Amino acid sequence: MAAKTIQPVALEQETRAALPTPEAAHHLNRAQQTLRLWACYEDGPIRPLRINGRLAWPTSELRRLLGVAL
Repeated sequence: MAAKTIQPVALEQETRAALPTPEAAHHLNRAQQTLRLWACYEDGPIRPLRINGRLAWPTSELRRLLGVAL
């Protein structure tokens, strides 16, 4: 089974309030597991929302962290 490839939207154009871990990791240039560790230990530069056991990374916080203006 092939891995699912993501086609992330530029953060300037993103309309969703939060992104799933694979897309957030892409924007931050980090491994998905790094983001999961940040969530687990609550020691990363941003904290995710937990929605039904899944992590959702706030788009506004990703923009702030990366210095992306709207």
